[in-house]
Amino acid sequence: MPDPTCPPLVAVVGATAAGKTGISLDLAERLGGEIVNTDAMQVYRGMDIGTAKLPEAERRDIRHHLLDTLSVRDPATVAEFQGWAREVIGRLRAAGTVPVLVGGSALYTRAILDHFEFPGTDEAVRRRLEEELERHGSAALHDRLREVDPEAADRILVENGRRVVRALEVVEITGRPFTASLPRLEYADPATVQIGVDIDRPTLDARIEQRVDAMFAAGLVDEVARLLDEGLAEGRTASRAIGYREVAAHLAGELSLDEARERTVVATRRFARRQDAWFRKDPRIHWVRWDDDDRVERALSAIAAVAGSAA
Repeated sequence: MPDPTCPPLVAVVGATAAGKTGISLDLAERLGGEIVNTDAMQVYRGMDIGTAKLPEAERRDIRHHLLDTLSVRDPATVAEFQGWAREVIGRLRAAGTVPVLVGGSALYTRAILDHFEFPGTDEAVRRRLEEELERHGSAALHDRLREVDPEAADRILVENGRRVVRALEVVEITGRPFTASLPRLEYADPATVQIGVDIDRPTLDARIEQRVDAMFAAGLVDEVARLLDEGLAEGRTASRAIGYREVAAHLAGELSLDEARERTVVATRRFARRQDAWFRKDPRIHWVRWDDDDRVERALSAIAAVAGSAA
């Protein structure tokens, strides 16, 4: 039975640049809560401009968790992030504090909120697949994944070699499709509510371009140059971040600055579309318009209703 005295678990979800940060801060203020980051790249120290990490001075004196915990050389997995986040969430709720999750990493959010058990790993299988990735490229392994698990192939980008390798590893060691291990739509705790930030695509596309322009103007190139000196290129997770890989290509002489900027805009828009498609499939999300004057009140009403029914 759920504990009626335990605070609800709130997650603010939606596409990048939709306005999640502002709403999460408003909700944390109103609920006496604290922010738990669920952005896969904001855990990295120094990855500030390109991840739109909120500067400390703009955090309204609200405590933030799971920011700046890793160096850019450190790998991170969904399973590890699940453990970190659930530990923080459990501690906050035990103290009577509402955790307000915010971030655009959809799989990370689902892994935290839903029943999601991770298959094991086999180092020998993983190493062999990574060697094949190095020799033959991501497209070849993605073709193989499509043969054994078409649904997983549809969900994973061809260029995301790390995810392709993981999917093939799971298929090989479990004998089941990778998609069978993905989270089901069932909250681990019924006192959970997701608030989705709804925004139309033309407005979002414009906001993304403005954000990318602002990042480059704020010194993204210098940030990437500094992080490359700190080992960004060797980091299996951090090096894949949108904006960072494009600027790294520019610094290597492979792209002009304008090309790097434009590719960052295109990649971010593509990512935002995938985020939106993922979240739209979840019927449990309570959507509020990004520019609705009553968006915070609507979100609070949804949270109160879920907390009441769970109790």
